[in-house]
Amino acid sequence: MEMSSQRLVCVACHREIDTAAKLCPYCGADPRTGEKLDTDALLQEEFKSRRLTPSQNVLEYAHQRQGAVWAFTIAVVLLALAGLHQLAAHRNETAVASSNAVPLAEVTDITSQGDSQSSSPMPELRYRYDGRPQAMRTFVVEPGAVTPSEILAQQAAAKTAAAGQHAAAPQPPRPQPHH
Repeated sequence: MEMSSQRLVCVACHREIDTAAKLCPYCGADPRTGEKLDTDALLQEEFKSRRLTPSQNVLEYAHQRQGAVWAFTIAVVLLALAGLHQLAAHRNETAVASSNAVPLAEVTDITSQGDSQSSSPMPELRYRYDGRPQAMRTFVVEPGAVTPSEILAQQAAAKTAAAGQHAAAPQPPRPQPHH
């Protein structure tokens, strides 16, 4: 056994190790005597393992590998849903009703609907007049439409006001034709 500064050569495997080592890290033997110790027995004696029931063992395994358990659970649920969908689709395609078909006229009551061509009256629309109110007061004339009395009164007042302005303004002399 050779001793160098801070280094020791293991008797069992002949590798150089630190002098403070109690066991050789390469072979597990005592570096001074070469005697191999049963490290498994020492570990089990020092760190006693507790006995688990099978259900506790499964739960411990699942706890250690949560991501894999979640992925497996989601895959199983999706496969179950796909299977149920296939079963329902197959049953809908192949199942035959035991009763006779019912005509649509017996299920629906179209007599109470009345005339579908009649339309409800247009509700009065009130607009905010921002800016130019003349732009908002354009009317669409339909055949048979009657002008409201308010509009007729406004038009008559506008004509009389225009005629009054026209009469009050002095007329420029008209040129006389030359014969």
